[in-house]
Amino acid sequence: MCELLREPFAIDMAQIEIRLPKMGESVTEATITNWLKNIGDSVALDEPLVEVATDKVDNELPSEAAGVLVQQLFAKDQVAQVGDVIAIISTDGDSAPVSAPVTTQATPVEVVAETVAAAQVLANGQAPVLEKSGDSGKFYSPLVRSIAEKEGVSMSELETLGGSGLGGRVTKKDILSYIDTRVAGGGASTTVATPVATPTVQQPASTPAPVVAPAAITSGSSFLSNIKEPVVTANPGDEIIEMDRMRKLIADHMVMSTHVSPHVTSYVEADVTNIVNWRNKMKKDFEKREGENLTFTPIFMEAIVKAIKDFPMINVSVSGTNIIKRKDINIGMATALPSGNLIVPVIKNADRMNLTGIAKSVNELARNARDGKLKPEDIQGGTYTVTNVGTFGNVMGTPIINQPQVAIMALGAIRKMPAVIETAHGDFIGIRHKMFLSHSYDHRVVDGALGGQFVRRVADYLEQFDVNREL
Repeated sequence: MCELLREPFAIDMAQIEIRLPKMGESVTEATITNWLKNIGDSVALDEPLVEVATDKVDNELPSEAAGVLVQQLFAKDQVAQVGDVIAIISTDGDSAPVSAPVTTQATPVEVVAETVAAAQVLANGQAPVLEKSGDSGKFYSPLVRSIAEKEGVSMSELETLGGSGLGGRVTKKDILSYIDTRVAGGGASTTVATPVATPTVQQPASTPAPVVAPAAITSGSSFLSNIKEPVVTANPGDEIIEMDRMRKLIADHMVMSTHVSPHVTSYVEADVTNIVNWRNKMKKDFEKREGENLTFTPIFMEAIVKAIKDFPMINVSVSGTNIIKRKDINIGMATALPSGNLIVPVIKNADRMNLTGIAKSVNELARNARDGKLKPEDIQGGTYTVTNVGTFGNVMGTPIINQPQVAIMALGAIRKMPAVIETAHGDFIGIRHKMFLSHSYDHRVVDGALGGQFVRRVADYLEQFDVNREL
């Protein structure tokens, strides 16, 4: 369950403000995906009130008070910041909706972001010329106005935009979307065209790709809106599939990671014959005793944890010019969902667990991921990530680092391979079980020596596995 603000602020003796709670480290906002209660409905204490989605996980928020829901301050698909009032509950049994209108005042987070953006504009000597509001009375934030001024969007054009914010307010996303459509269409437009529903004017193939200035590249989920993408038109018979919310978040995160970290990948082939033979011998007894499947994943994770202890500078994050050396070893495991999307639940303090504990944690998190039952804290705090590409029959991969970590390992498929076996009586050819380990790392702080030695050490631990080990 997410961390709730258990001291709701009372509007008066009969009304309680329900605020968006803190839902984990680095989570600052959430999208309202579905209201589970309508205005006028009775709500019990801790009864699910609303479904929200963050860039990490979807979750139901329980009511912090018993009473009647009298106001919803955010509509479906709108974004609320942590601490925002999202609903009002009357505790005196009065089911009449609150008559106060929904405010369009910017949240503290928006004010800070827009103030910084405005300050940057002024620092560049570009004083704002657009007014805060037009003839229609609609308010335009400093951020929206600064973007409009840079792109030559007039106040008359701003007035034609239908905003997606509270009260029809034009947001950063709205103005950037309008600018992209305006450029693609070859000039100003009074309406925003729907994406590829009608073929748009395609840029000539000879037109060079737009250059993105360093100042335009930022971290976080705004990447795809800041980078100019090619305009693509649909051909007759093509099917247009809009990305779902999670796929958009994954896309943003991957683009951000490749821009933030210079990726390097080292490969090592490991002989895991001892592990295969041991698991075949132990898996039935383990399932009978623990009621769990014994897969290869926890065995590989145990070796990775040991190697992290040997090379702790793999277990770090970068903040500006500072390196944050993590005390805990929290292993994320990339998990494919039935929808085809990907999520990374985290095994906390994996270095304090034995193999049985890691195996149970792996199985539990994998089940919860597939069933959509992960909690926000289940996907927070990872310090190193493992992805098993061998599950799909791949022998190796070049995984993208899961920010803000600095390294990730892909586990390839285990295959029977002919190999030269050295013995005291000479060399001979035998059949061995082998796999590739692919280690991608951030070359800002992990050099080739450290990155290569780390993956080699993981392979050494796998190859030295004790076939007589007991559980």
